[in-house]
Amino acid sequence: MNFDGITVPRTLVPHNYLQLALAAQRGRQRQVKELLEKRKLPEHGWRDEEIEQLVHQLAALDSNNFTHNVGLGEREARIACKLVARRHYNFGHGIGRSGDLLEAQPKAAGSTLMANLTNAMLLDLLHMLGLQSCHGCFLVPLATGMTLTLCLQALRKRRPNARYVLWSRIDQKSCFKAITAAGLEPIVIPHVVLKEEHALATDCQKFEQRIQELGAHNILCLYSTTSCFAPRNCDNIVELAKLAKRESVPHLVNNAYGLQCEAIISQLEKAQRVGRIDYFVQSTDKNLMVPVGGAIVASSDAQLLEQLASSYAGRASSSQTLDVFMTLLSLGRNGYQMLLRERQQNFEYLKQRLQQFAAEHNEIVPQCKNNPISLALTLSTLNSEHNEADNSITQLGAMLHARGVSGVRVVNVGQTKSIDGHEFKHFGSHRELLQTPYLTVAAALGVHRPEIDKFFVILDKCWTQFKKTSA
Repeated sequence: MNFDGITVPRTLVPHNYLQLALAAQRGRQRQVKELLEKRKLPEHGWRDEEIEQLVHQLAALDSNNFTHNVGLGEREARIACKLVARRHYNFGHGIGRSGDLLEAQPKAAGSTLMANLTNAMLLDLLHMLGLQSCHGCFLVPLATGMTLTLCLQALRKRRPNARYVLWSRIDQKSCFKAITAAGLEPIVIPHVVLKEEHALATDCQKFEQRIQELGAHNILCLYSTTSCFAPRNCDNIVELAKLAKRESVPHLVNNAYGLQCEAIISQLEKAQRVGRIDYFVQSTDKNLMVPVGGAIVASSDAQLLEQLASSYAGRASSSQTLDVFMTLLSLGRNGYQMLLRERQQNFEYLKQRLQQFAAEHNEIVPQCKNNPISLALTLSTLNSEHNEADNSITQLGAMLHARGVSGVRVVNVGQTKSIDGHEFKHFGSHRELLQTPYLTVAAALGVHRPEIDKFFVILDKCWTQFKKTSA
């Protein structure tokens, strides 16, 4: 409640006490005023009570929370369960209008204001990270895979006769299914194997060759990936962006968890300056530590973003926007920068510990110079105990998982997976030929050093137990 302009009788509260309280309230009001006027990420994170107070004020601007509201429409944001209402702070109208994510919602001034503030703070975050060439972004209430599909469908409206997507292979199902879900034909581009480094790199020449074979007019876009599981490196998005610009072919970048990495940000910025990137997409859960369900689409072309927003069918949930809005206010610039510094330090620590472990067990940590988040460890000595056709090496992953270690992937030789009629040999390895199994680990945003230390204690025990069982 705002007490400005209200005379409070001294019989209710002493005047000097009231003035102290009102001064504190005006401080909070200035905080909100600055957010609304500047539309930027606050320098310092807000307290939980301050965030909740603002969220309640915004929710009060939606028609379903008007005390005098008479709702006679088919959708009036009525919420039957009070627990659900509290969980969503009484937001029920969603964002956007039918067919446009960025259009204002007539019944929901508060939801519209929150959505626009969130998008403005996200753009400020991208600029803070170094993406100065980015001219716009917005939050899509879909996880990364479906958001990539949405981008492909938007590109298809501009190039209706193009049906091929040149895709740099990454063995993650949603990346590939984004293409088939859009009704397009994927052309899988294999990687170059850097034998000295035991790592994988983008075959830009193969991309160019396929463009010449198929014809640029038949290609919907080049589809690359930045953040990925080792030993695959980040795609050479700078060279692909140059190729896209030279051949007048759109370029879509899956930047799933790349916002947390300075090196990837630098490559994205350079690629947009010297070449062409139409859209780049990042997950909210990976980069902002909120529940799964949202993605940020960004571009250096504001018109492309408007076309994408208008390709969305129906209105959208405001749940993901609320999560991101509150998280950005909670972290502020300083809080997010601190998380980035901790992640980088923990990655170097994890790499050092993994290399030490590898040396002790005659294994190798592939030198993935362009993958600053994920690391791989070969399992050649463990695999030598078994027949090549034996899948028991994957039991190491199961043993780790049973002891509370999540996120570690054990990739075995010879695994084949079929996705929408396309067969991938040695699935999980991002390559056509794999000779040595390996496991991957990552130091992503929010990881803590004690977790890394505990992981190596568990890995050492599981490694010893696995070898004993094999013997």
